[in-house]
Amino acid sequence: MARIARVEIFAPDEVAIVHVMNRTVRRCFLLGDDPVSGKNYDHRKLWIDQQLIQQARHFGIDLLCQAIMSNHVHLVLRSRPDVVKVWSDTEIARRWLMLCPIRRDVNRQPAEPTEFEMNSIVNDKDKLAVIRSRLSDISWWMRLLSQNIAQRANREDQEIGKFWQARYRAVRLLDETALLACAAYVDLNPIRAAVAETIEGSLFTSAQKRACDLQACHGRRAESAVLKAENVSDHGESAGASLEGRSSRHLAPVDLKERTGETGPNANKQGVRCSNKGFLRMSTADYLSLLDWTARQQRTGKAGTTPKNLAPLFTRLQISEEVWSHLVKDFGRLFSVVAGKPRMIDEHKSRTKAHRYRARVRVRELLTTG
Repeated sequence: MARIARVEIFAPDEVAIVHVMNRTVRRCFLLGDDPVSGKNYDHRKLWIDQQLIQQARHFGIDLLCQAIMSNHVHLVLRSRPDVVKVWSDTEIARRWLMLCPIRRDVNRQPAEPTEFEMNSIVNDKDKLAVIRSRLSDISWWMRLLSQNIAQRANREDQEIGKFWQARYRAVRLLDETALLACAAYVDLNPIRAAVAETIEGSLFTSAQKRACDLQACHGRRAESAVLKAENVSDHGESAGASLEGRSSRHLAPVDLKERTGETGPNANKQGVRCSNKGFLRMSTADYLSLLDWTARQQRTGKAGTTPKNLAPLFTRLQISEEVWSHLVKDFGRLFSVVAGKPRMIDEHKSRTKAHRYRARVRVRELLTTG
């Protein structure tokens, strides 16, 4: 069966929220503790984390969630062509040259482009149009991320060939239920894999970063588990060396703030992320509370009652606590190309060929009210 073209699912000229996942070749633990070779590659998680921070600064794409595991990476991305549209031609050129630099500084970081280098793009209208489109293209985000990490890893191992198993997997999220379930699925990956017990101990996840920032806002020190990242590398790099590595500044805010939020593109003016637009109708604290409760349902011997503020959430989503737990636990198996309630999936068509999608039987059983 032929693979579905990405353009049928999403394109850079529309706002789309997509869950993407990429796995290392043969599922080897090339990003963590490798039991076969006995080597530890945890420092490569730091590479990915740093690259995500760099891309979030310059792409017209919001990074909503992330989880960097030992043999795969999960991201939830939202393309923002509306934000890219308000950027000047010079800004487009500058951002692209920071992503694909002509020169690097002594620390091998992208050097700020010169006026001459930016004008080489600005004065070529065809090239400028192509680059403007690429800046809100999720496929280009994944291309630069995968290429950067593969080249660094192959250079370190003195190997050639594929580092990633195949092209990345992508599932478009069509409604709030799918987005919330997918976000929880991504952020709870380390707990489900039994490599972490708490949200704040789930290294290299967006949930840990948000928890760390939330604790800092309340004047409390982060849990010692969060600081374990300081010792992940024996390669002269420290995951905890930079506070930026534990910050959620490059992530899109959680709270959508529908009533008080700024309308329009709401581009971030500090240059740390694409925009200030949230993605869920809840606060960061409520989202982390939901994650904590959900994690307890999926671990034996961890009793927990539904927090009072979660009951209205499940009512609004028209699902039960049991259905929610199934969605988060089995999200990767339930949805393949598009995700949402059955009605949303049935009504959705591919972009160019108007191909219809069908919800799987198990999804219909779980979400019969959709």
